Amino acid sequence: MILWDLPVWFVWFELFLFGACVGSFLNVAIYRLPLHEDIWQAWKGLGHPPSTCPFCKKRILAIDNVPVLGWMWLRGRCRFCRHSIPFRYPMVEFLNGALWVLLYALLVPADWQATINDSAVYSPLLPLAQPAWIAQPPAQEVWLHLRFLYYLVLMEALVVATFIDFDLQIIPDSVTAPAAAVGLLGSLTGVMWLVPVWFQDPIHLNGVWWQFDPNGLPPAWMLVHIPKWIAAHPVLHGLAVSLAGAIVGGGMIWFMRIIGHWVFRREAMGFGDVTLMAMIGTFLGWQPMILIPFVACTVALIAVVGRGMFRPGREIPFGPYLSIATMLVLLSWKWLFPVMQRYYELGVFLIAFAILTAIMLTGLLWLTQGVKWMLGIPLYEPDFVEEWTSADQLTFFANKDPHAGVGPMSPVRWPGEHAGRGRTHEQRWRKG
Repeated sequence: MILWDLPVWFVWFELFLFGACVGSFLNVAIYRLPLHEDIWQAWKGLGHPPSTCPFCKKRILAIDNVPVLGWMWLRGRCRFCRHSIPFRYPMVEFLNGALWVLLYALLVPADWQATINDSAVYSPLLPLAQPAWIAQPPAQEVWLHLRFLYYLVLMEALVVATFIDFDLQIIPDSVTAPAAAVGLLGSLTGVMWLVPVWFQDPIHLNGVWWQFDPNGLPPAWMLVHIPKWIAAHPVLHGLAVSLAGAIVGGGMIWFMRIIGHWVFRREAMGFGDVTLMAMIGTFLGWQPMILIPFVACTVALIAVVGRGMFRPGREIPFGPYLSIATMLVLLSWKWLFPVMQRYYELGVFLIAFAILTAIMLTGLLWLTQGVKWMLGIPLYEPDFVEEWTSADQLTFFANKDPHAGVGPMSPVRWPGEHAGRGRTHEQRWRKG
């Protein structure tokens, strides 16, 4: 399905080169975007001033900016001041090139005999899997490549958000807002969604209805699998998928943020995680958003256990694990959807299931507090009390103006000067 029947190895090699070059730009974005709160100023600062060494302030030569190879050629040191260049720069460039290749390989089948069924985002409800699209192989091929570019924007935003969150434990709006705008604009094509915004199993729903009312007829909306307006208004439906994904994705993290603060009396989730999930939802819709927090918690738990053996600590950034979970869910959607389809088809009963899950989550958090109480562990962090310590007192004396209180021109010096500097006995010894 590769355009123009190009060799697979050539396409992958070119993708790696382009991805590594974009990775160099991502390094700039990771460093500069958090410097400005305003989104426009943050993006404006990406192009100016030119890249310079943070130590000697000399402009980096174009040849030294060659991804990966430039760092290797300089042996990880600045050409001018020989200060070390962090290994993370070539690592981001290499990983981003590999990400481009991986995403393309899984989304766009390489074999010319392959079909849409071989794509990692395939599901029977995918727009490109419908008969009208299957009958037009060239159009299907073009839209598969456009879908690759669409999700590539999401992946690049996740890479930037991940490293900024690792560094500063924040996720700026300058990362999530522009990407969310791309997600909403892409949804207006009407074919970028993974699954419809609403579908259900009429047989299952009718069976549940007849359990409560054996002699009555189920309502008409229970008798359809996919509402007819979805096919009649593809643009409106695409926008609905994107907005529903943003609301569900951001709403889930917002709920966890509120409940965590209520139970633990401290911030459990940053608001950057809320905007990150809302941005992801604009690309994927609401159904994958249900899975992402659970996958993220599993990945985070594994990482925390491993990290705790070497670097114990209480707080970790959650954005990187949401990003990793998003990549895992998207790139394995072909295999995840058949497992989750029966739950997505519950229709309105999904709302009751969501409420039950929220109640169980709240109960689990309170159970954690109960276990801490039985073990004698403080339930809440102690409030910070500002205290003037002996060290503060000595620091104050050591930096105090010796003429304070006696006038700047007076020959009389402050009598506590030597005591504040810890030199009283030395002065007494010198004066005999």
